[in-house]
Amino acid sequence: MSKAVCAKQSGFWSLPARTMTLACLLVFMAQMATTVYLPSLPTVMQELSMTRRATELSISIFVIGAALPVLFWGAAADRFGRRLPLTLSLTLFISCSALLAFCSNGTQLLVLRALQGIAAGGAAIIARIIVRDNWSGDELARRLSVLSIAFIAALGGGQFIGGLLSQYSHWQMGFVLMGLTGLAILLLMQTLPLEAGRGAGPRPPMATAYWRILRRPGFFWPACVGGLGFATTVTLQEVSPFIMQQGFGLNVTAFGALGLVIGVAYFTGAMAVNRTVARFGGKRLMQVGASIVAMTTVAIMLLWWSGVLVGLSGMALFIVLYCLTIFGQAVLFPNSMAMAVSDAKEQGAYAMALCGFLQQCLAGIAAAGAVLLEHHGLWAAAIASSGFIAWLIVKLRM
Repeated sequence: MSKAVCAKQSGFWSLPARTMTLACLLVFMAQMATTVYLPSLPTVMQELSMTRRATELSISIFVIGAALPVLFWGAAADRFGRRLPLTLSLTLFISCSALLAFCSNGTQLLVLRALQGIAAGGAAIIARIIVRDNWSGDELARRLSVLSIAFIAALGGGQFIGGLLSQYSHWQMGFVLMGLTGLAILLLMQTLPLEAGRGAGPRPPMATAYWRILRRPGFFWPACVGGLGFATTVTLQEVSPFIMQQGFGLNVTAFGALGLVIGVAYFTGAMAVNRTVARFGGKRLMQVGASIVAMTTVAIMLLWWSGVLVGLSGMALFIVLYCLTIFGQAVLFPNSMAMAVSDAKEQGAYAMALCGFLQQCLAGIAAAGAVLLEHHGLWAAAIASSGFIAWLIVKLRM
């Protein structure tokens, strides 16, 4: 499907609308595989006789699994087209979700979560490649902000649904829901024309193609900024169930409902991008988002270490800062990705895959680090460092 074809079609269920629906569902599925499971982490720890560190590792290992094979997913999408690798990733995701619905010990959980992450990472990056196939520049940033709305629905709605499932059903039902979502996406994909691959003709080796893109400052620095912002949100997601439920005494249903508040914060940021990027430009909005993330994460660190974040007032203040961080990331992320891949627009799938790889790796490192820090206040330093470094890069390099 070419940009010209997309531009000529309009309507509620036009080809561009269906393309965006497919991409949004893929992003929704990949993110919700984590958030629907967040409220149940303390329950999972008890039921599967796991340590707190191992239970949190089930989040980190999903993020890491999503990151590591992204470069291969991108190369596969370039050679074989979007349809075949997307079909493989969805089939793996559905299979892992079905098995997770019946897992009975910690080892099974961790192995299946790693495999599910590999599948989710492939689906999410191919979704962005499909969007990149059809739009570019500030319009690409606007379309990526629409994907952010799908991310929001999974971020807030997934946590809310997960809280309800944990309270009234069983946490494994979330994986049943994920499997059904993957199946619906697989069926929708069959109705869409997707860009074909380049076949087995002459091309530079995969490593060479990625290295050429990585050496471009206009690609590298925006990709890193978006990844550092992503790292802050992933770390906050990972530590929040224990902070809110064990630190502030919030019950599982209330914690699930908190996801709706976080979702509103992300939605507001994504809509701000959608409505204003044409007026202000992606670079300026990225600067605003990076500044917000830096200020709020540093504030969380200082207030946490000073002992202010205690009791009901402390919980309210923590939630406000958490939501502001999410808002800043919602403004930062689509603009950083659009700037990066537009700088290497001739590289197509490779550029989007490499951008996703860098951002997922930074998020995976942050999530794994949060587990190793054991939350003795150092998690707050980790998010503040990520936010501040992202702001410095924007100020000094862009």
